[in-house]
Amino acid sequence: MENFLLYPDERIDEVNEKIRLIQKKDGLTFGTDAYLLAAYMKPQKNGRAAELGSGTGIISLLLAARERFSEIHAFEVQQDFAELSERNAALNSLDNMISVHRADVRDVRPEDVGGELDVVFSNPPYMLVSSGKANLSDAKNIARHEVFGGIGDFCAAAKRMLKFGGKFYCVWRPDRLTALLSALAENKLELKKMTFVHADTNAKPSMVLISATKGGAPSLEVTPPLILHENFRGESARELTERAQRIYDTMSFD
Repeated sequence: MENFLLYPDERIDEVNEKIRLIQKKDGLTFGTDAYLLAAYMKPQKNGRAAELGSGTGIISLLLAARERFSEIHAFEVQQDFAELSERNAALNSLDNMISVHRADVRDVRPEDVGGELDVVFSNPPYMLVSSGKANLSDAKNIARHEVFGGIGDFCAAAKRMLKFGGKFYCVWRPDRLTALLSALAENKLELKKMTFVHADTNAKPSMVLISATKGGAPSLEVTPPLILHENFRGESARELTERAQRIYDTMSFD
């Protein structure tokens, strides 16, 4: 794999789980939100799963590396990133578990993957098209803005793809939480678990992780918040809290 083809605008980084990840130098890079979403999911060794909006494919790669599911279907609307997801799966010898599909989430159907799934997960675009002055033809901004569907479209796709009782996992922005809650309710995805993530005890939450069940009975567990770092002291580097370090070590919230 040392001679694996790279384009001039790409680089390879080694990230968690010893994954070698091809990333675009000017594109969205692997971050905390992707890793925490992967860690938030309950393993289903014989389960079939799908990712809506795979980008580089990192979340699917993390899950496949830990064999959390038996097969994963990664859907990505942008041609460049669909190809990138496919190349990353091959680079890490995980293409036997990950199948990449170039598709708009508004069009995906269970028949595309051989039937309804046990799990659907997504780190969807979280910014309204109307927000900011970004060039929405740029790949990075398409990944951030709801150009190819809003959170309602992602939840509708999850509803279509999931079997009754199937799980939908998502990472989202707290300042747009009401939009996510409305989309879940409209699509009969019952919110079951929610965790807010804070940089430290003095910071507002920067993200929220959720788990919802298709057709689930009403009941919600709001967990203790996840605090990522010890409070800043002087000029020393910020250390992870004990809980955050355990999650990074095990790729699990349990």
